Amino acid sequence: MKFGIMAPYQMAPLEEGEYAVAFARLAEELEFESVWVVDHVVMCPKYESRYPYDPSGRSPFHADVVQPDPLVWLSYVAAATRRIQLATGILILPQRNPVVLAKTLASLDRLSGGRLLLGTGVGWVREEAEAVGTRFSDRGRRADEAIEAMRALWREPLSSYHGEFVRFDSVVSRPKPVRPGGPPIIVGGHSRAAARRAGRLGDGYYPLGVVGDELASRCDLMAETARAHGRDPAAIELTCLGDLDAESAGACAERGVDRMLVSSPTGDLKALRPALEKFRDEVIRPFA
Repeated sequence: MKFGIMAPYQMAPLEEGEYAVAFARLAEELEFESVWVVDHVVMCPKYESRYPYDPSGRSPFHADVVQPDPLVWLSYVAAATRRIQLATGILILPQRNPVVLAKTLASLDRLSGGRLLLGTGVGWVREEAEAVGTRFSDRGRRADEAIEAMRALWREPLSSYHGEFVRFDSVVSRPKPVRPGGPPIIVGGHSRAAARRAGRLGDGYYPLGVVGDELASRCDLMAETARAHGRDPAAIELTCLGDLDAESAGACAERGVDRMLVSSPTGDLKALRPALEKFRDEVIRPFA
């Protein structure tokens, strides 16, 4: 099993380059496979949308939480690291132009030596979608087309795509990503639609905020959808959240999880080091 770590939002100055590099280097040194960052273009303090990952319906990412652009942040720390995978968890796909995004992602992947993991989602904040000039109601269909269109741009020397929202003919997009098919696309989300999207289109599945019987149900739906589209569900990597202890890792391993993603207990790097060293010794090395 692989282990990823979330950047410590709310607890640390992630917008400061020195801190960002120090955190990523610490994670790399202590044998984490990947570092993960979130995505919100703007925050809407007076939102009416319901946050799906907390019973209160309110997000812990309030307007005062600084959230650097994830791709800029990952590019910055890529230059200061060598091994650790660079992951978005998640990038709100339908809020971006997929042709422009494909170029940005391929450039980051190439410059980092093929270390990009593209975690994607459709977003849950209607107000944010409207603020960036997109429709909330069609975000799922836009995300599907974005994945297909970007893969066409990554894979084909001369690329064409004709969809409802994305259309281009005989265009060239270079550089190409390091891997022939492009960076792995990990479909994130709690909904049944996300599970089906992962089965149809994902290289990985990240069922955010889903646990217990519901998690098993979502994974079954992903696998069923994959088989219906002629795909092997075992080839779709499963990423789940866990805690900084062996018990959590053991539960994930029993569930067939390929990657466990943990949160930092503190943003203080001096205090964080011994906690992560303990996790490396007691969890990462035994479960790797």
